[in-house]
Amino acid sequence: MPKFEPDFIYFEPKALDYEVGDRLYRMFKEQGKPIQVTPSHNRVTGIPGDTPAAAYRNAKNTLVVGIKKTMKLETSKPSADFSLPPSTGCPGHCHYCYLQTTMGKKPYVRVYVNIDEILDTARKYIDERAPEPTVFEAACSSDPIAVEYLTGNLKRMIEFFGESELGSLRFVTKYDGVDSLLDAKHNGKTRFRFSINSRYVIKNFEPGVASFDERIEAAGKIAKAGYPLGFILAPLMIYDGWQEGYAELIERLSHVLIPEAKKNLTFELIQHRFTATAKKVILERYPKTKLDMDEEKRKYKWGKYGRGKWVYQTDDATALDTHLRALIGEYFPEARIDYFT
Repeated sequence: MPKFEPDFIYFEPKALDYEVGDRLYRMFKEQGKPIQVTPSHNRVTGIPGDTPAAAYRNAKNTLVVGIKKTMKLETSKPSADFSLPPSTGCPGHCHYCYLQTTMGKKPYVRVYVNIDEILDTARKYIDERAPEPTVFEAACSSDPIAVEYLTGNLKRMIEFFGESELGSLRFVTKYDGVDSLLDAKHNGKTRFRFSINSRYVIKNFEPGVASFDERIEAAGKIAKAGYPLGFILAPLMIYDGWQEGYAELIERLSHVLIPEAKKNLTFELIQHRFTATAKKVILERYPKTKLDMDEEKRKYKWGKYGRGKWVYQTDDATALDTHLRALIGEYFPEARIDYFT
């Protein structure tokens, strides 16, 4: 798929003191792209847009090059021990994305140039927890593959953890720009996960990211490169023909993965859900979406702090769970299903 090519570019002044920042600045200058200066990657103003949809679209097309200053790592349960983001935000336009609300008014893409300091922090956390192993998640608030061709940060991280005895890395992507990572010295310490879905869901609700076929092809490349592999099937949706759609997906994956990859394979199954706030924001940003957010077809699931979300009725959720488990059991009998939620 086409690379992320931002129309609006901002730099923190001190970002140029780092190799990645200096290289990106010179590259964008040579391309004739207009560059603006911002005092902080957390306070970017001046992104145009006279409607919520237009403002959001332009923000998604904005790149901010900055320095990650907060080195206190957030926990990242249940997928990992800590979050270790080399970037924040995603240029994709998945209608249902949870970043719709968690990113608030800052949906622009941020890359961090101080990758050595970020990895030094990871080393300290690993040392403090020794001899217990420590797992880091690189994609809690971003899709790092989307910007990897610009920064090279993810390859640095993969090779750092490849040399670590007690540390390991995992991340998830909807992009197919994986070629630069195929020769990385990962030593099996990075689990490479793809967020994948049926052809119908990807076509209707996931613009701006890799297609159904592109993601499957990329997964095949990663399997051949020897990475531990995983798939997040999310959000699982019920629509006319959903059983056949997910059967096609699992069957196609079985054809593209080499036998070795099938022995150490993980699946995470997540049904579609939405909050009242998310529904309002999604309809403002994607007013023509076909996303089914009819509360009468759902049940309310309470969460922390007295807030909750709308999920499928119990019978529908059970049908999704049962169908996917049967397909995975048929085509990937040695795979591990981490959870259905």
